Amino acid sequence: MTSIGIIGTGFGGIATAVELLTHGYDDVRLWERADDLGGVWRDNTYPGSGCDVPAPLYSFSFAPSDRWTRRYPTQTEILAYLHRVAGRYGITPRCRFGVRVVAARWHDDRWEVTFGDGTTESVDVLVSAVGQLSEPSAPDVAGWESFAGPVLHAGSWDASVDLAGRRVAVVGTGASAIQLVPRLAEVASELVVLQRSAQHVLPKLDGAYPAWYRDLAARERRPIDWITQQFSRGLDPSSAVARLIDRIASTHRRVQVRDPGLRRDLTPRHQVGCKRILFSNDYYPALTREHVRLVPHEMTEVRPDAVRTADGTWHAVDAICFATGFDTQEFLRGIEVTGPGGDLHEVWSGGARAHLGIHVPGFPNLFLAYGPNTNLGGGSIITMLEAQARHVRAVLDRARDRGASRVEARPEAEQRWDDRVQHELAHSAWASCTSWYRHPETGRITSNWPGGTHAYERVVEHVRDDDFAWA
Repeated sequence: MTSIGIIGTGFGGIATAVELLTHGYDDVRLWERADDLGGVWRDNTYPGSGCDVPAPLYSFSFAPSDRWTRRYPTQTEILAYLHRVAGRYGITPRCRFGVRVVAARWHDDRWEVTFGDGTTESVDVLVSAVGQLSEPSAPDVAGWESFAGPVLHAGSWDASVDLAGRRVAVVGTGASAIQLVPRLAEVASELVVLQRSAQHVLPKLDGAYPAWYRDLAARERRPIDWITQQFSRGLDPSSAVARLIDRIASTHRRVQVRDPGLRRDLTPRHQVGCKRILFSNDYYPALTREHVRLVPHEMTEVRPDAVRTADGTWHAVDAICFATGFDTQEFLRGIEVTGPGGDLHEVWSGGARAHLGIHVPGFPNLFLAYGPNTNLGGGSIITMLEAQARHVRAVLDRARDRGASRVEARPEAEQRWDDRVQHELAHSAWASCTSWYRHPETGRITSNWPGGTHAYERVVEHVRDDDFAWA
């Protein structure tokens, strides 16, 4: 019997577990460092937290839901959905919560997994489903330790901190910030939003689903999927889609921000798609409120009662909220992975890479969910995760049919794949500016897939025997 260990219980871990269990793999174990499943949707509980992909598409194809209350689901709804799916497919009893994986070592043709308490467990196959968005990131600035007030991060929010009536600084203007800022503007006495770079923001075609329509909402999946695929085309700076997106964003900004100075500060200087395209109806209006100020400079220093920005100005604040995203370049951060190919983090020192975003040569029976170059500029990551789960199962099926207990990608196959992906990425909008998609030292685009989800599904659908070494 093949024993399979999965690190993480977010969408990637659950998708892989369901695929394996429904195809006859009975020994599936999931390890979760937190006390509950859900991944980012368990952790991102900041006010306003929700998804920027419509619910009918941001759900498993094998488990449509009739409980979505609106087109763009909130964090609580997504987490509840994951709990229902995990319960329905028997995943929850297979989860061990409160166990942090700190190391994995290939030993005697098995993966020996070490946990934070020093205990170990061995499995034939190891799947990393820790994803790209699991470790909150914040800038390291002078005087940081001196700040006297509460400090929060969108990725690890402390709901016990009351920000009502306080002077609050929000650092960052990305996907979490545009959800957080309107909520904080409702309670803070003063709100200072520190912006390093402006983003392209589009209207959010959101709205509540009437109770009678919820059974029918799943039918939106196909047309929404078609629309989101067009965003992938928008990553070509010369495309008509890119020009259309830029025009919509410009119009949205002009309609919602009447002040020319503020509108100028909110106008991006980079190409559409270089950084994540955002969706919001209430972010710009929040910035126009009297007690809210946009500061178009990054934070450079902190003192007990204020933060300083790059223009030299000190801003008096009582609390700081980071909306600065995650450490997206250190894949499997905090886990020491050692295989015949050496230390995985040393192998990835110039930027992570993997064949199909799933396999690393020199690390047999190791599979990655939401691995390098599988993030998206359009569409739903859930589609990618399902495709990867099917691929993992297909590879294990092929190994069983061949009588092999060990499989790994051949270096030449991984090189061909990487050359292709990096060549396509070099002609995309992502190559035109600095972003969290790129390695800070080498500039290598490690996060993103250069096409749509359908193209990726086709690529990973079939297992090419010659791409792998079987033993």
